[in-house]
Amino acid sequence: MLEQRYIDREKSWLAFNARVLQEAGDDSVPLLDRMRFLGIFSNNLDEFFRVRFAAIRRLSLSGITGEKYFGGVSAQQLIKDITEIVIQQQSESLRILSNIESKLQTENIFIINEKDINIDQKVFLKDFFIQTLSPELVTIILNDLAEFPVLKDSSGYLAVKLVMKKDQEVRYAIIEIPKMINRFVVLPSNDEKQYVILIDDVIRDNLSSIFNIFDYESVSAHMIKITRDAQLDIDSDLSKSMLEKIASSVKDRRIGEPVRFIYDQEIDKDTLQFFLDKMSIDATDSIIPGGRYHNRRDYMDFPNLGRYDLLYKKNDPLPVPGLSLEGSILEKINKRDYLLNAPYQSFSYLIKFLREAALDPKVISIKITLYRLAKNSQIISSLINAAKNGKKVTVQIELQARFDEASNISYSEQMQTEGIELIFGIKGLKVHSKVCVIERFEKHKIKRYGFISTGNFNESTAKIYTDVTLFTCHSQILKDVSKIFEFFDTNYKVQRYKHLIVSPQYTRQRFVKMIDREIIHALAGRKTYMKLKMNSLSDLLMIDKLYEASKAGVKIQLEVRGICSLIPGIKGLSENIEAISIVDNYLEHSRIYIFGNAGLPEVYISSADFMTRNIDARVEVTCPIYDQNIKNELIDNFDLGWKGNVKARYHSYKLDNKYRVRGNNPVFRAQLETYKYYQNKVAVFEESV
Repeated sequence: MLEQRYIDREKSWLAFNARVLQEAGDDSVPLLDRMRFLGIFSNNLDEFFRVRFAAIRRLSLSGITGEKYFGGVSAQQLIKDITEIVIQQQSESLRILSNIESKLQTENIFIINEKDINIDQKVFLKDFFIQTLSPELVTIILNDLAEFPVLKDSSGYLAVKLVMKKDQEVRYAIIEIPKMINRFVVLPSNDEKQYVILIDDVIRDNLSSIFNIFDYESVSAHMIKITRDAQLDIDSDLSKSMLEKIASSVKDRRIGEPVRFIYDQEIDKDTLQFFLDKMSIDATDSIIPGGRYHNRRDYMDFPNLGRYDLLYKKNDPLPVPGLSLEGSILEKINKRDYLLNAPYQSFSYLIKFLREAALDPKVISIKITLYRLAKNSQIISSLINAAKNGKKVTVQIELQARFDEASNISYSEQMQTEGIELIFGIKGLKVHSKVCVIERFEKHKIKRYGFISTGNFNESTAKIYTDVTLFTCHSQILKDVSKIFEFFDTNYKVQRYKHLIVSPQYTRQRFVKMIDREIIHALAGRKTYMKLKMNSLSDLLMIDKLYEASKAGVKIQLEVRGICSLIPGIKGLSENIEAISIVDNYLEHSRIYIFGNAGLPEVYISSADFMTRNIDARVEVTCPIYDQNIKNELIDNFDLGWKGNVKARYHSYKLDNKYRVRGNNPVFRAQLETYKYYQNKVAVFEESV
């Protein structure tokens, strides 16, 4: 039997990002979507270094070996291992980018640099530089500064070397790549060919204009990028509100310790050393050689150039059978539960629910938890509308939603101005639950309506994240939701819930109890199973419990999109466990937990993954599904994913991301088949009415 019992979570995460990179390298993926996946890969890596790598580095610098945290591997060794993996992945990403650019050329799309531009393009770009780009540039001459400027980890920079004619004196400068301008400039063309240039190269082409006051012999510019520790250090000043503390901490993040430095491999050695010295970056940090361009997350916004044939076909969101965006949604929910599965179905139903509640004279209150919001949030607009109509609106907004802190602070201030009651969470606990409850005065008493979701109430991500939302007026479930808001208000008092499973108090014990029940069924010879879909699986105690169930004979199917520290298929340990990851056009984000229960399956949706933080250190909500049709729909959803043989990869201790073997089975792309499943539901419903 394999001695290894768990997969390191950091390496498992890097294996997930390698699956994203696989999509960028897949010839069957449309070319412009391959470019988007390259951007996603880069963005993911940035966040990994800002959070996970930064945490390991902190531990390493503290002098603690960290072996008990990392499965016997020291923090120092893990940093070394991660750096080696990332360098290999970066090299692969450059190879893939080169391949994509070559394929784009066969489609008459050319990404050129400053050396390739013709006379007409040069005239256009000179005007673009003077009118648009130059006013946005921040250029700093570095040699004579008493203090080196703080470089932001959200920006890319051109490190400039000027060699003067007089005495060959060397001067260094830094130019920040502007973020307010699209990174890609589409050039005018007189033929069928289309040309794109990065603003990095437009700047390079205009170095002589930028530095025309200097009498230099030569000038060169190479890109560098820094990633900083993104941990928020919340001060303990009791005189400050939580809003003030988070706002201050977000500002301090810009000067966090460097954890990664990427540079163009073509840069002169003396220029590289100058920047490393000035920024106090040494061998303990992750110094990674790269290509000519960094901040490749911008490739997520590569222009489509009107070439929709080079993009995945867009499937319009479908209606939820029986629900209308025209009539009263509350009237429908009063009669039965409904399930919304975005992006296959329209997220507009959730907005409609809140807008109707905002106007309905019988609605007296709205309570909702918010984690991540869209840039111009219709959710916030609806809640403000409700407050203006005299409803009592209570919003629990998580100020420490990673990288969305500034946005949530801004929305908080906006809601406070409109008289909305805000709750900023509980010390030591992030609120990650996705719940809403409204109170409506009907027939001389209060009736509750609400929704519970696996994903954020965010109309932007709802277009690309798969998440399920239950609309219900089940009185006991919504009574439990109301108790969650009571817990926010008086968190010294532990609430008891009859239907919901709520972290941090009950999630672990309830899931362990359900797994134990499956073990008892299996040992008694009854046919039983578990089908568990989640984003990440890293809690070692839960993994051990799944191993125990496997050894008892419980058949376990795992759809884990990201981190999977469990090793499936090991004889004597996990031979009854299979685990796959689906990475495709949509981000698999829903959490669906199905327990076979010897022929009487129980189905749950949840905001929680099987991660220690979700189980023990956050407010999370897992909701049972009682409506038989919705139960069947969620089981169908899981099974559709499980049948996938195009975008499904196996989890294994080798972290090799092998695709599921198709054999003689027909092609089955799970996300496409799920869309067809919902198309069929619409067709059947329309035939029945």
